[in-house]
Amino acid sequence: MKKFENPVKIADNIAVGQGKPVLFAGPCAVESYDICIEIGNTVRDAAARYGFDYVFKASFDKANRTSLSSFRGPGIEKGLEMLAKVKEKFELPLLTDIHEAEQAAKAAEVVDVLQIPAFLCRQTDLLVAAAKTGKVIKIIKAQFLSGQDMFYPEKKVNDSGNAQIILTERGNIY
Repeated sequence: MKKFENPVKIADNIAVGQGKPVLFAGPCAVESYDICIEIGNTVRDAAARYGFDYVFKASFDKANRTSLSSFRGPGIEKGLEMLAKVKEKFELPLLTDIHEAEQAAKAAEVVDVLQIPAFLCRQTDLLVAAAKTGKVIKIIKAQFLSGQDMFYPEKKVNDSGNAQIILTERGNIY
């Protein structure tokens, strides 16, 4: 795997771009502490078996659901509380989505990586608030953007004083 000149350091022993794959995985939304632990154990063991570094990913709120009645998660207070317990148990870095600028600082108190969902990847206030936390910012490419156009969300974060940026392609189906 290719090593990059400026890897993005997530934790003392984990960096994207140092030649070792990093797996970001977990339940889409925090459903319960027990489910987080079950999935975390399974994925952590599989990542170790296959030589991947692992970042536990779960969202306290999935605000971009298709249906109004879809489960979104426990909300920021309960969700971050459960994520903090997961982090303590596994001693793993954490990632969560944020959907509003006001969520950035509070989430950054618990997690190591703030993820910007695809539909929000061009939202200036959200990107700037995330950048100002000093945390790693993982931006998901929206389906409506070309790869080249991801320059703009990346530039907003970088120009806000944070160069710890991971750009992520969701995949496209034709």
